[in-house]
Amino acid sequence: MKGKLILFPVPIGADDLAQSLPEGNLGLLASCHTFIVEELRTARRFLKKAGYPHAIDETQFYELNEHTSHEDIGHYLDAIERGENIGLLSEAGLPCVADPGAMITKVAQRRGIEIVPLVGPSSLMLALMASGFNGQSFAFVGYLPVDKSRRAAAIKHLEERLHREHQTQIFIEAPYRNNQMLEALCTTLQPQTIICVACDLTLPTQTIRALTARQWQKEREKVNLHKRNTVFLIGE
Repeated sequence: MKGKLILFPVPIGADDLAQSLPEGNLGLLASCHTFIVEELRTARRFLKKAGYPHAIDETQFYELNEHTSHEDIGHYLDAIERGENIGLLSEAGLPCVADPGAMITKVAQRRGIEIVPLVGPSSLMLALMASGFNGQSFAFVGYLPVDKSRRAAAIKHLEERLHREHQTQIFIEAPYRNNQMLEALCTTLQPQTIICVACDLTLPTQTIRALTARQWQKEREKVNLHKRNTVFLIGE
């Protein structure tokens, strides 16, 4: 009998695991002696904090990140064929959503392996929930271009989609470029287009504000997003 690939969410900020993860998730960790992880050090830290009952040094870890090739992951799921469960851990939040774990779930689907997704925090969904924007039609578009002219063109394109399709647009930026992103949004979007900035979700410093581009022009100097995990949304 085959094992399963279990997708374990990881807290995106909160120190208290009970605030982010169902108790049942932590219990299922014990069923896995092999984990596929984005970053080994972070994964070890999470397992220790979650009360993982097995010896960390005797646990098998496979790394899966932006540097991993499809050829490297062919054997990652072999233990499942022997009846063992394997856990997939994101760096933070949900595995496979804005996360390289999608590479291994694609392989699992092709091999007919049962995949068990578990409930947990998603910064994208938390931001959308609190934005006041359309939750019936939305798109996550990942990262926008770094080049200023290409980024401005991408922002204008997203604004066109927003108004043409009434579709909320969601995107993220490298934390050290957040302030530049907010400035670009303020100066590129139409004055009445609404920007929601959701920062430090689930942390005590959490802030979620939805203002027009014109209003953000006045407010952005009061807000420092540098190196803070932030989700950006534009909506109506």
